[in-house]
Amino acid sequence: MALLEVKGLKKSFGDLHVLKGIDLSMEKGDVISIIGPSGSGKTTFLRCLEMLEMADEGSYHLNDMDVTFPNVDKKDILKLRRECGFVFQNYNLFANKTALENITEGLVYGHKQDKARSKEIALELLDKVGLIQFADYYPRQLSGGQQQRVGIARAMAANPTVIFFDEPTSALDPELIGEVLAVMRQMANEGMTMIIVTHEMSFAKEISSQVIFMENGYVVEQGTPDALFNHPTQERTQQFLSRYMQK
Repeated sequence: MALLEVKGLKKSFGDLHVLKGIDLSMEKGDVISIIGPSGSGKTTFLRCLEMLEMADEGSYHLNDMDVTFPNVDKKDILKLRRECGFVFQNYNLFANKTALENITEGLVYGHKQDKARSKEIALELLDKVGLIQFADYYPRQLSGGQQQRVGIARAMAANPTVIFFDEPTSALDPELIGEVLAVMRQMANEGMTMIIVTHEMSFAKEISSQVIFMENGYVVEQGTPDALFNHPTQERTQQFLSRYMQK
């Protein structure tokens, strides 16, 4: 069985049907980019995989865990979250904690890691994302790109099976985007399994093993970067890319 597999995932908010039956399968080391217009359900899909939202229907397999929505108990939620890292659009760092503490907090209290070892891991990861000299800085003292790199280090800290990225560069000034993408590129090269919701088309084309185009809660088309970007079969995919690739 695949490392991560989703079948028939559905999610509604009242009368608004956001996800209408999403299927996805990936192996260890895969990088899947999800593209599509705003409101297509991309972020909701990631949030359901992280259990930040509870799907209404569907099955979810990750590593050695299998759940069927919506029959998921708190124990399953906790276990699944420990398998995943999540990088948010707007960083979601603790304002009253340093960069170092933002990483160690989850390790100590969420994963019951020894404090000394947690600090070791956090410093290693801050070094990896190029921020070792900012370990004692608070979020307000960091640029948006630096905050997002702390967020990535935090997501990596517990050595997750997969990391979800929810438009990780959307809140950044254009000149700061490259530093975040460089860290993600390095992670992909090192074999990290990732699902990335993004509007960075060139990056998705470069980094992905598969690309998914979503609209209106459906997967419209899925394929390799070459197939989807250069030879899309669906008219809606062609329309979307013709607009986006011109930007």
